[in-house]
Amino acid sequence: MKIPKRLKPLIEDGIIDEVLRRLMSGKEADVYIVRCGSDIRCAKIYKEVAKRSFKQAVQYQEGRKVRNTRRARAMEKGSKYGRKQQEESWQNAEVDALYRLASAGVRVPQPYGCFDGVLLMELITDDDGQVAPRLADVSMSAEQALADHAVMMIYVVQMLCAGIIHGDLSEFNVLVDAYGPVIIDLPQAVDAAANNHAPTMLERDINNMNNYYGQYAPELLDRPFALELWTLYEEGNLTPETVLTGHVEIDETNADVDSVIEDIRAVLAEEQERQERLRDADL
Repeated sequence: MKIPKRLKPLIEDGIIDEVLRRLMSGKEADVYIVRCGSDIRCAKIYKEVAKRSFKQAVQYQEGRKVRNTRRARAMEKGSKYGRKQQEESWQNAEVDALYRLASAGVRVPQPYGCFDGVLLMELITDDDGQVAPRLADVSMSAEQALADHAVMMIYVVQMLCAGIIHGDLSEFNVLVDAYGPVIIDLPQAVDAAANNHAPTMLERDINNMNNYYGQYAPELLDRPFALELWTLYEEGNLTPETVLTGHVEIDETNADVDSVIEDIRAVLAEEQERQERLRDADL
C-alpha cells in the first residue's frame, strides 16, 4: 500500500517498521495499523485544521493552560506560528489525557508518543487478535448492559477526579475487548475546572452512555447521573471510589429572594461609602 506522507519520517527514523493497512478515517484524524518491531500498534494522523470537521473546537480548548508565554501570545494573535502552536496543543492534549487517565485507572489505549502530528499508541484487539469493535457495533443482554454501564460511570467519575471530561463520549468513541469498554479519542478533552462548558459537556457524555446502554436496559434512561456527578464535584465530595446511584435529592426549599436582595443592597451601599471616603481623602 502507499505509505502516507506523514508516516514516512517515522519509518526513516526506525520508529515504525511497516504500515500494514488503514484502519479508519475520522473527523479529526486518519488511523493506520502499523508494525513496530514485533508489536502491532496504531498510528493516528491528525488532520490539518482546514480539513478537520470537528465543530466548535474553541469551546473545547477553553481553559487549557499554555506555560510558554510567547506561545500563548502567538496563539491569541492567530499568527502563523500561533496557529501551528494551536495545532500542537490540540494534538498534545490527547497524549496528556491518555497518560493522566491511565494513571487514574481509566482504561484507555497506551500512548507511545506523538511525533509531528502522529500519535503512536496501543491497538486494542479482541481475543482473536483482531481490532476490537466499537461499542456501537456490539449488542448485549440487559445484564451485560447494566454491568458495562456501571463500569463506564466508574471511568467517568475517575476522569472527573483527574480534572478531565471527555467532551465527545459516545458509542463511537468506546471500544469493547474481552475485559470490557476502552475509552478512545481524546483530543477534545475538557479541563473540568477551567471550561465554562464543562457541565454541559459532561451531561451530554453521560446521556449518550445512558441512551446507548438504555436500549438494552431501559431503567438507565432518564437517570440523572450527570446532575448527581456534577453536584458531588462542585461540593468537593467526589472521590475516585464514588459510586453513582442515579438519584438526586433536589432541594425544593424556596429561596429567600428578598433577603438576598437586601444583602446585595447592603454590599453596594458599603462600597459606595468606601468610594466616598477615598474621594474625600484625596481632596
